Amino acid sequence: MTKHYFNKSITSLLSAFIFFTFCNAQTNTPPPTDKLSELKASLTGHPKLIKTEGSNEYDNVDCGIQDKNGNIWFGTTGEGVYKYDGKLFTQFTKKDGLKSNYVSSILEDKAGNIWFGTSEGICRFEGKNIIPVTINFMIRPILNDNYYYTEWSTKNTVWSIMQDKSGKIWFGTGDGVYCYNGLNFTRFLYNDTVINKDSLKLKLVSDMLEDKNGNIWFASGMPPGNEGFCRFDGKMIESFKPKKEGWIRNVIESKSGNLLLATRHFGVWSYDGKSFNDYSEPKELVKGSLSAILEDKAGDLWIASDYGNNIGDTLGGLWHSNTSVTNATEKTFAKISNREVFFMLEDKDNNIWFGTRGMGLYKYDRKTLVKFSE
Repeated sequence: MTKHYFNKSITSLLSAFIFFTFCNAQTNTPPPTDKLSELKASLTGHPKLIKTEGSNEYDNVDCGIQDKNGNIWFGTTGEGVYKYDGKLFTQFTKKDGLKSNYVSSILEDKAGNIWFGTSEGICRFEGKNIIPVTINFMIRPILNDNYYYTEWSTKNTVWSIMQDKSGKIWFGTGDGVYCYNGLNFTRFLYNDTVINKDSLKLKLVSDMLEDKNGNIWFASGMPPGNEGFCRFDGKMIESFKPKKEGWIRNVIESKSGNLLLATRHFGVWSYDGKSFNDYSEPKELVKGSLSAILEDKAGDLWIASDYGNNIGDTLGGLWHSNTSVTNATEKTFAKISNREVFFMLEDKDNNIWFGTRGMGLYKYDRKTLVKFSE
């Protein structure tokens, strides 16, 4: 395995030497500084999600969070980020400092900073500015294997972000997983203390989770990921591939303590720490269409499908589980929408938000479905 070492002391001396040489040669020129993208005071809010960047019918609302102040942030695959304050949507794009208008992951850290994972790397919103955050090129792999990066997983794409209980932030990128301790980035698998028994690369991780026992789980995404459901117990990382399933779309920890997985080819699975089993799901679900799962505060399961017109809209959409009136252990599902769904979020008021193909955004208050997009 190739190692990349970085000597901070030597680098600091070199930096100081270059700085003073530069200053002595051109005393009237200030040293270079990082450019912060000042957000425009004229950013205008709209009551609906307005498209301005030319996204097409295949783009979607792909991710989102609700921050500590109650604002909801939505990431899209072509229109950047929208912030919803309960009344108006404000859009942030490359013009405002984003590295790309394709945003596939969002996280609010413990300090209240908002992190965006884009197709061109990481950005952070600190209340007034969106700033680029760069992973040092010296710890990134030098590869000649064209298969390692693909059209779907470029080197800089950030598919997932997670902060663990210690405060460390994990980034799942197109060339592996990186950890940020508040000062420096490290490449997770470039660590002699990690036992990598399955020679995993983690080059496309669609979701990450720290469970109640402190294990870090990686849901390996579409090829070139396809490494299954991977667990790091603090010492060793290993992959689980029941039924040879390598593509896991997302993972949640249920109130029961079990993990629930959205698999690409086999529907919903549960994992109790010992075995993987089929879990309750709509009978109408085409297993290859499962895009996301969510367990709400009441313990009900929501299941999303991204199937649409190519097979028939009636097969896609969003389902909500209910307990059967005849059997307390049986789950039945009510269909909420026929749209092709890619993302779900429960807000503090128990509303369910979901994003669809064609940049659709909807809110369901358990009674009424309201559209918040053009």
